[in-house]
Amino acid sequence: MMMKKATVTALLSAFGIAALSAHAADTELNIYSARHYQTDEALYGNFTKQTGIKVNRIEAKEDELLERIRNEGANSPADIFVTVDISRLANADKMGIFAPVKSAVLEQRIPANLRTERWFSFSQRARIIVYNPELVKAEQVQTYEQLADPALKGKVCTRSGSHPYNLSLGAALIKHNGEEATAKWASGVVANFARAPKGGDTDQIKAVAAGECGVAIANSYYLARLMNSPRPADQEVVANVKAVWPNQQSWGTHINVSGAGMLKSAPNKEAAVKFLEYLASDEAQTYFANGNNEWPVVPSVKVANAALDKLGEFKADSIQIGELADTVAEAQKIYDRAGYR
Repeated sequence: MMMKKATVTALLSAFGIAALSAHAADTELNIYSARHYQTDEALYGNFTKQTGIKVNRIEAKEDELLERIRNEGANSPADIFVTVDISRLANADKMGIFAPVKSAVLEQRIPANLRTERWFSFSQRARIIVYNPELVKAEQVQTYEQLADPALKGKVCTRSGSHPYNLSLGAALIKHNGEEATAKWASGVVANFARAPKGGDTDQIKAVAAGECGVAIANSYYLARLMNSPRPADQEVVANVKAVWPNQQSWGTHINVSGAGMLKSAPNKEAAVKFLEYLASDEAQTYFANGNNEWPVVPSVKVANAALDKLGEFKADSIQIGELADTVAEAQKIYDRAGYR
């Protein structure tokens, strides 16, 4: 059974969440999660049913949780850190909080390009291009690189260049095209802005639908969420945009992930490894991915999601995810120099 939220609330500390007591590995597991989806409740509940291990979970923003882990040091009760985005996982790894995990289950289930020695991907999302067919031709936006084409001047919208989703894309561009080409690309994108970056990915899609922009970048699940929405206003947005899987003729569409790792200081290491292995199970993969309109990382697992089915299949970038993590900092420097903020 999961710790009730009322109990967590009663244990308030620096930013409203409290230290969780550590118990024997076979009976308890403490998770710090920056991933907040309602369907995850069933995910954790089923783990307890299968193993008898009680899950204590606290949720907050990534920066808050990482600061908490840093302050707690070797005395941290956290066993697992869960978050979204390659750059955030890389940031946590750079802090030195993750312990290497050797698991035949994880090595067998999760493709090599979607895991590192210390952290593992459990769901995938794609960074897609969304465009307004009244303002932009499909052939103008088939690649990320084309977003810097002067023909799109005044038509490009994105969220902040400092946001992890865009930093991870920048890291991929560096790996595939080199730093010089990526710097030129970033400057070209900035020159093509319809407006200064603002809002989230859903805001970019809505701006494209309204004609404020001709084209935008967004994570696939934001569009899928609108596609699956029963609200007429959301369906109107969907009707006014089209989506592209970028770079199908080259390195493939950029993929990002949700992932997790075991902390070095984890007091319940046995339970922590069991939980990571559980997240790679067929059942957990379905909950974990479909809860946010994403794809599982285990190739044999399929989710029933009308929007994802409608978006169709695509060629994904197969680069090793840890390699992208290595170039996130460089992507930030390139964006800063280009004025992409």
